[in-house]
Order: sequence, then structure tokens, then C-alpha cells
Amino acid sequence: MNDFSFNALTPDLILDAIEALEIYPTTGLLALNSYENRVYQFGAEDGKRYVVKFYRPARWTDEQILEEHEFALAAKEAEVPVVAPLLIAERSLHFYEGYRYTLFPSVGGRQFELDNLDHLEILGRYLGRLHCLSAERAFKHRPQLNTQRFLVDAQQTLLKSQLVPSHLHTPFVTILEQVINKATSKYQVAKTLRLHGDCHAGNLLWSRDQLMLVDLDDCQQGPAVQDLWMMLNGDRNEQLVQLDTLLVGYEEFMPFDAKELALIEPLRAMRMVNYMAWVAQRWQDPAFERNFSWFATDKYWEQQILALKEQFAALDEPSLSLFP
Repeated sequence: MNDFSFNALTPDLILDAIEALEIYPTTGLLALNSYENRVYQFGAEDGKRYVVKFYRPARWTDEQILEEHEFALAAKEAEVPVVAPLLIAERSLHFYEGYRYTLFPSVGGRQFELDNLDHLEILGRYLGRLHCLSAERAFKHRPQLNTQRFLVDAQQTLLKSQLVPSHLHTPFVTILEQVINKATSKYQVAKTLRLHGDCHAGNLLWSRDQLMLVDLDDCQQGPAVQDLWMMLNGDRNEQLVQLDTLLVGYEEFMPFDAKELALIEPLRAMRMVNYMAWVAQRWQDPAFERNFSWFATDKYWEQQILALKEQFAALDEPSLSLFP
């Protein structure tokens, strides 16, 4: 199978894969919002609701997926509220007709509120507990959060894609190179640990008054601040208050190295460039061309040139600092 071979993933195949685990759906399959993988919610004969996730072929190795599962299950065991995979016949990863898939309990709830300081403090506690567990050992198979993957490799993907309009190619490539060089020089990491990796509001959920961390699909080895910085928004003063609130909870369980605050803007640059490359790399997938149609427009690339120029300037701004 190639990277984009979800075409054979028919409703019948999905149902057959689920029933192969002796779980029998009694409702239709509700497609959930996921472009990277294929994820469906359903109710079953046993009265429970489940989510089944089919992994994009060739993205992760079996060892990397299993290490993600082990991390989630260990976090759950340590009373960190994550949605962990279900063990069925003592396995979390299953195989059917060339696809790899996993079942999770279905967890409903309401969205995390970024502007709610009480929510941020609770999240800080959970991330502190998660990182306390994370620091016990490193990932063996999951990737490193580094500039090679998120900037250099991403740059090559973009240049090979030929999706940048020809008349915007020179200004785009020029500012992209400048951002990559500056972000790389400023991304100096002293210590790494196992991360959620993609900790933003869309991967946080209030379920029965319990905050849940969901979707560890991007868990990786990197600096602790990666799991914190996407919670910061607004102007500088607002971000300082949010940061202080997060760390009040975080440092109940795990010390935070304030020097890592200098990594926020390089990490933001890495996320921007990697996101463009992610869409470009999957452009052959019909779901991407259908849902990201703006990606092939002049306006989008003009906006990216402007955003990269702004990010280039932001890389020279003083980093956030902790309240005394």
C-alpha cells in the first residue's frame, strides 16, 4: 500500500475489521474530523460506544504505533486523563486486509476554553504529571522534534511539490530560507522528554467535568515547552498571564526550565513550515484536495509569504519571561 491508499477502506471492510474483534456495531459509522487517519464512531451490541481509528499506511511503523499506545496506557495507569486504546485479546494494534487499526472508548464532551484560567491551571497540572512520567525514559522508536524534520525536510517537500505558483516561487523560497536559517540557529535544546506532541485546544476535551487529553498520534521526543506554547494566545501581556497560570499547575509535579521559553518562536516557525509540507505531501489524497482547495490558490501562497515575513521578525523579538 502507498501513503494514500484509503480507497479500499470501504464501509464493509471497516465493519468486517471491527467484527473480527468480536465487537458488533448496531449503528452506522459516523466519520470524525481526521484527515491524517480515518476515524469513525459507532455504537455496539454490548451497549457501549467506540471509536475505531485506521492508521494512514506507511506513515508510522508498527513499533512507533505500539510505542504511542504504551505511552498512552502508562499515562492512564499514572492517572493522567488520556484517552488510551482498548486492549482486545491483550493487543492494542490490529490488522485487517493490509490496514492497521485500533479501538478506543468513545468520549464525548465540550471544547476546552483557552481563555479560562481555571482550565489552564488544570491542564498545567495534567501536563506536569504527564511530563513527570515522560522523563522516566525516552522513546526508542518515535521521532525527534527537530529542525531537520520540521524545516529542512519540509522545505524539500514543498519545493518538490510544484504547488507554489510560479510567479510567487522566488519570494516564497527566499523568505522560507531566511526563516529556516534563523529558526535553526535559535532552536537550541538542552533536554528532551516524551511529549503529547500536538497539544492544542482541539485535542483537549471536557468530559463529565473531567479534562481529557486525546490523540497522541504525534507523540514524539522534544522539549517540554512544545506541550505548553500552543495554549498561549492574545497579546504579550495576555500570554504572560496564561503562561504563569499553566506553570502554577505544571510545577506542582515537574520543574520547568525557563530557558525553554526562547524555543517558542522557533517552534512556531517549525509548525508553520511543517503544516504546509504536510498538506503538500498528501495532496494526492482526494480528501485533501477536496477539503484544502484553497491550498492551490495564489491568495494562500501570498498569505504564507506575509506570515513567514512576520515570523522572521518575531524570531528576533525578546522571548516571554516568567513573572518574578
